[in-house]
Amino acid sequence: MLEEVARLVRKARRVAVLTGAGISAESGVPTFRGKEGLWGKFRPEELATMDAFLANPKIVWEWYNWRRKLIGEVKPNPGHYAIAKLPKYFEDFTLITQNVDGLHRQAGSEDVLELHGNIQQNKCVKCGQVYQEMKEIDPENIPKCKSCGGKIRPDVVWFGELLPERVISLAFEKSEQADVFFSVGTSALVHPAASLPMAARRNQATIIEINTDRTPISDLVDYHFSARSGELLPSLIDLLENPTDAG
Repeated sequence: MLEEVARLVRKARRVAVLTGAGISAESGVPTFRGKEGLWGKFRPEELATMDAFLANPKIVWEWYNWRRKLIGEVKPNPGHYAIAKLPKYFEDFTLITQNVDGLHRQAGSEDVLELHGNIQQNKCVKCGQVYQEMKEIDPENIPKCKSCGGKIRPDVVWFGELLPERVISLAFEKSEQADVFFSVGTSALVHPAASLPMAARRNQATIIEINTDRTPISDLVDYHFSARSGELLPSLIDLLENPTDAG
């Protein structure tokens, strides 16, 4: 079946890929819902909110510094690197991710549509100006925005916040234009991202799902691979680079 998919993909002009927590889990990215240490006393819903930041920015930044340290010890896996190779095969390629770990960028992917932001970046709590150069944040002395004086927060989407309008709009636009759409390691439960595969389907795109578990869209896609992306995607790249037939 993978050879059949490779033949189909080689003929595509516009391809979109949506990735979720599954591909990051293959690299060992933690879920941050564990019970270890101080942070086991909190749920993410209690810390990843604007109300929490306004009430106690120090503890929110302590949590994010801890998360950044753990993510900083994680490396991209073969699935990330395989996706980074895909753009050269198509006239138009779009990578959309629900993950905030930045592993796609580390693997070499460019122009990634990060629906939920990037935990390695910061922004102003008031005006939204992004600060990529700030890496270390002192919870005891949180820096201020150079433009408006607002406190600096992580550049991620918190509970109760809308996704960045430009990013989600472009994600739907590119999905609707795709000839082939990959859903990789995503549960297909969290909207609006979960609607992207069906947006592609409305334009008659071929939908390919790669997930170790079945999801709500598994019975609706054209191809479902119950596999780890770090194993299947490199095999797909091999078939794209070394066709087994003239098809």
